[in-house]
Amino acid sequence: MVTKVQSWGNSQGLRLSKQVLEDAHVSVGDEVDVAVRDGLIVVAPLKRTRGKVSLRSLVARIPKDYKPQETDWGKPAGREVW
Repeated sequence: MVTKVQSWGNSQGLRLSKQVLEDAHVSVGDEVDVAVRDGLIVVAPLKRTRGKVSLRSLVARIPKDYKPQETDWGKPAGREVW
């Protein structure tokens, strides 16, 4: 696909075809990482946890006063050693 950099107000952007986004598994509104590697602009979807939720947003929902506790999973079922 050939496209060109265009101005939108004080920003610049690229229009990407629906097919390019589908091939990259990116949807409108998804967050992407934009980086420069060896002089090339690389746009990659951010890693997602369970579909549309990022790990960062999941961790942000943990209460500040949360104290993890040890859990007893019972006796070993195989040859594991704890």
